[in-house]
Amino acid sequence: MFHVKHEGWTVADLSPGQVAALEAFEGLLADHAIPRGMVSSSDRAHLRARHVLDSLRAVPHLGPAKQPVIDLGSGAGLPGIPVAVARPDLLLTLTEPRQLRAAFLELVVERLSLPNVLVFPKPAEELPSDAEMCLARGFGNPSRTWAVARRLLPPDGSLIYWAGTTFRSDQVPEDARIAAIESPTLESGGPIVIMTRQ
Repeated sequence: MFHVKHEGWTVADLSPGQVAALEAFEGLLADHAIPRGMVSSSDRAHLRARHVLDSLRAVPHLGPAKQPVIDLGSGAGLPGIPVAVARPDLLLTLTEPRQLRAAFLELVVERLSLPNVLVFPKPAEELPSDAEMCLARGFGNPSRTWAVARRLLPPDGSLIYWAGTTFRSDQVPEDARIAAIESPTLESGGPIVIMTRQ
């Protein structure tokens, strides 16, 4: 069973169908993503905590979006797929330029029947549309990630960034400000940092 609590939102708020979809995604990660090197084989026993639940840390920070939410460099669908399952009212665009990973994302979207997910099989920098919010987990350092997100975001848009364990607030680019920092929930993880324009 899934167990995690966030301020104002808990996994207990998910329907049985959503929990089943997350469990199915966990199985796809184990059966397809790990053998293809998209997720470390050492994480096999920790897929739920380190990847699925860690991705869901974004959910309390997502308001009602009128424009798509973009997952920058989605890789194996983290954090985009768990967020899309938890928030079926949001349109998620998963950007992933590597062909094998983009094909895996298409497989996941089909298997989980996620009509709110689009896969963009090119670099995020080439995405033509605007977004209300960007998500970035393992995409790049704060400066590179903000540079890509800033181009895609409207003036009041924000970036939810999964920072590493060595993250310091002075690593945020000068033209960004920190709107919030959520402490890590995993011993091996870093905080979530929400960035907006100055």
